[in-house]
Amino acid sequence: MLSSLSLLLVTWSLFQAPAQRVANNLLPDSPGQPHATPDKPPITPELRGDIFMARKMYREAIEAYKLAPSDSAVVLNKTGIAHQQLLELDQARHYYQLAVKIDPKYAEAINNIGTIYYANKSYRRAITQYEKALQITPEAASIVSNLGTAYFARGKYKEAIECVQRALELDPDVYENQSTVGVLLQDRSVQDRGKMNYYLAKAYASKGMTDRALQSIRKSLEEGFKDREKYMKEPEFAALRDNAEFKKIMATEQKVL
Repeated sequence: MLSSLSLLLVTWSLFQAPAQRVANNLLPDSPGQPHATPDKPPITPELRGDIFMARKMYREAIEAYKLAPSDSAVVLNKTGIAHQQLLELDQARHYYQLAVKIDPKYAEAINNIGTIYYANKSYRRAITQYEKALQITPEAASIVSNLGTAYFARGKYKEAIECVQRALELDPDVYENQSTVGVLLQDRSVQDRGKMNYYLAKAYASKGMTDRALQSIRKSLEEGFKDREKYMKEPEFAALRDNAEFKKIMATEQKVL
């Protein structure tokens, strides 16, 4: 069910790193062997759920969050993320909508509703949700990235590349930090992943990010992008044409994955 191009970001970075630190320090390594720390904070149901999330124990996380206050938009959003990780999309959307009902300006939950619509190929609705979230947090690179992916899925390439470039301006690592920015929902819908990687390569090259541009060029060819002449003619790639790795990629017939 999962493809090789991971683009949709389900926003939960507000608690991921702290939960991982707690998971490393507080939970027992084995029964009867607690990890003692001098100032160990109490493990609330929400924190316990966060620990389970950090350990990818999503069903256990859901059960823990059920014991937390039911009027917390943050907890409801986290519960939705856990369901989404289990590919229980209807349940995930239900919890995201509950979170937004409590806090109408909760951009993370609004974004996450967008990822559900995207996963169900309702790209127009996804775009509406991403744009709504960006009205609240216009500097959120992950949401701009999601918007670009939805535009790409609709064949709106001009809008898509503008979003890719904007996302990279906001966060040059937005397409790389898969473990620290947030949990990713794998893109299962975009048919021409090679073309998406071509646009990423173009954006990286225009910003002088040579290594990432080369990586995206290689991926684009491996995923079926056939118009390699664009790499030899378009001005964004001019600075790469004397690069030894670029020449090697262009001279090699890539095996489509």
